[in-house]
Amino acid sequence: MELSKRLQAVAELVTPGMRLADVGTDHAYIPIYLVQQKRIPSAVAMDVKQGPLERARANIEGYQLGSYIDVRLSDGLQALQPQEADTVVIAGMGGPLVQRIMTRGEKVLEQMQECILQPQSEIAQVRAFLAEQGYCITAENMIEEDGKYYPMMRVCHGKMHFTGNAETKYGPCLLRDRNPVLLAYLKREQQVQEKIKQQVTEHGRQDAEKRLLEIEREMQDITAALAYYEV
Repeated sequence: MELSKRLQAVAELVTPGMRLADVGTDHAYIPIYLVQQKRIPSAVAMDVKQGPLERARANIEGYQLGSYIDVRLSDGLQALQPQEADTVVIAGMGGPLVQRIMTRGEKVLEQMQECILQPQSEIAQVRAFLAEQGYCITAENMIEEDGKYYPMMRVCHGKMHFTGNAETKYGPCLLRDRNPVLLAYLKREQQVQEKIKQQVTEHGRQDAEKRLLEIEREMQDITAALAYYEV
């Protein structure tokens, strides 16, 4: 099984030896890959829709891994029992949905050792949510694939405090590790904001003052994030 760059990076965040639960498994690529590589002993592949679940089941049987990977129709973590898995992967869905899945699956997650998250949107809100809910980000990665940037993280139960907006928005581990992909993303965003600022100024929009203030705040956060790379 060969994974996309994004899924490969997500899979690499899973701690070896853990029993996996993959939420929104779709084709079950991550469980198949990790079992094939003998990184995990077993997995539960779950999806809320029957169609993707059938594709997952077909792929699992095609690789003759039916005795290692269980397939379940599940809305989030609803079909998973406490202590059935050590690691949960929630990847490729919007930030609000990630938060909803974790909130509704709180009882199951209490027994989990780690969560691997790859939200597709509103990532700053996800990080703030994690801190409020008693999670700590222990590792992060960010990759670029087909012109899109994908941050992802491993979180465990524990306390976490962000030192500023930059860490909430761009990731404390990514910044402290001076992740090169994040650096490329920040430089691109800096150029985007400067271009927007120029356009707003030139066209004299009715809400120009408010919009310029928003851009200025955004650029301050980018500058604060870039400062990590200057140390």
